[in-house]
Amino acid sequence: MPSKPAPIKKAAKKEPAKKEEAAAAAPEPAAAAPAEPEAAPAAAVAEAAPAEVAPAEGEAPAAPPAEEAKPDVTAPAATGDGAPAADSEAPAAEGAEAAEAPAPEEPAPPPPPPKEPTSVPLDLFVQDKNDTSVSIIWSQPEVVGASGLDGYTIEVCKDGTEDWKAANEELQKSCRYIIKNLTTGERLKIRVVAVNAGGRSPPAALPEAVLVKEVADRPKVRLPRYLRQRYVANVGDKINLTIPFTGKPKPAVSWLKNGEPLDKRVNVRSTDRDSILFIRTAERADSGVYEMCVKVEDFEDKASLILQIVELPGPPASVKIVDTWGFNAALEWTPPKDNGNTDITGYTVQKADKKTGDWFTVLDHYHRMNATISDLIMGNTYKFRVFSENKCGISEEATVAKEEAQILKIGIDYKPPEYKERDSTEAPKFTTSLNDRATTVGYSTKLLCSVRGSPKPKVIWMKNQMIIGDDPKYRQICVQGICSLEIRKPGNYDGGVYSCKAKNNLGEATVSCKLEVKQPTGPDAEKK
Repeated sequence: MPSKPAPIKKAAKKEPAKKEEAAAAAPEPAAAAPAEPEAAPAAAVAEAAPAEVAPAEGEAPAAPPAEEAKPDVTAPAATGDGAPAADSEAPAAEGAEAAEAPAPEEPAPPPPPPKEPTSVPLDLFVQDKNDTSVSIIWSQPEVVGASGLDGYTIEVCKDGTEDWKAANEELQKSCRYIIKNLTTGERLKIRVVAVNAGGRSPPAALPEAVLVKEVADRPKVRLPRYLRQRYVANVGDKINLTIPFTGKPKPAVSWLKNGEPLDKRVNVRSTDRDSILFIRTAERADSGVYEMCVKVEDFEDKASLILQIVELPGPPASVKIVDTWGFNAALEWTPPKDNGNTDITGYTVQKADKKTGDWFTVLDHYHRMNATISDLIMGNTYKFRVFSENKCGISEEATVAKEEAQILKIGIDYKPPEYKERDSTEAPKFTTSLNDRATTVGYSTKLLCSVRGSPKPKVIWMKNQMIIGDDPKYRQICVQGICSLEIRKPGNYDGGVYSCKAKNNLGEATVSCKLEVKQPTGPDAEKK
């Protein structure tokens, strides 16, 4: 018996290494072993347990081999051949187990964290709405987690029920969504749910149900700048005034003229954005204060414009000649009875000689209602008429004065005034004297002075008190009292004192100067 435990021990160590092979051989039904072969290995295992502790090979403690031995007890039964199968494998595995030591077990990786949904989406509110849609907007959840965020589901249900339905077929990626195809006047509860691998987040719901109706925007009339002052048009013009406005939903537009409804002559056409006041042919009766009112629910806004239809004025009511004297006539007139529905800006006054009957304008754009007409011709008789003027122009007709202005002939003795002739004679006097000069041999020079006197004085040029006369070396000119003496290419002996004498029958005057002629210097001196 002592010789049997050793092979059984080796077979037990081998069996765990061959666990998969034994499992593959186990399914055969004929493998049931008799009771006697099973009992022998069981007893052998009991006897072999103390023998395992004896060898000191630096192996692991005895407890793991005891656990390995338990599956070896059933190994002969699983093979179907009984104990001889274990004995045949034991010698083959003995050398391998002796050669290598058992490897330590690796620690198992920690289990992955459980997947969790995100926190509730934030800041859900209605951005805009109209009669058929509602636009909502929200913010990303504060806590997203490791599972990330796949998208959002928008759910709606009618107010008073809990029948929530998804408004979007696919997950919404952005934080804004428009719920379309809604019924006007319906009240809806809206909520948003964030979805990821961990499931659905808690819903973020609007605090109150939303009424599907266009958001009311206060109405506002945008009166154009040119209509903020009085709008003036002529009789017969076409009036077409467009006044824009804003407001949601479409405001109700109404018009009044002087606080009363419009008459049939005035047409109004309104759209969603503006209202048009249209008059095909303007008349003076169309003038007045027009008021436009736009209303949305309980809000309204008003704007007024003043329309003034004008035409040419009538002539002055009366014109008369109040006085005539010398070559003048004084007129006065009164304003016209019809000013053309606007202020009179001036008057035009015309005159006509009774002989010819031709009218001539003497005053236009004249603002006063009295005038004095001058420069009339002696012996003629004149008629006068006056036109009125406003923004449209001059009146078609004029008012003619009943009186006539007759300019009488009056004998006049004309005595021309006596004039005493002034004595303008004057002795010669130099206003500009001669200045000393210096020149170079060969370079012409000129002496200048000016003199006055009446009668015109005679001018004489002298050199060293000797009259120059007609010497061709000198050129003498005297024009308008400016006297000049040109010395052509002076030589060494042309220097000296030059004098100019002016003389007439009232006296004489003399001016003098000194002329110095220098020798040339420099490279050209030898050539000279």
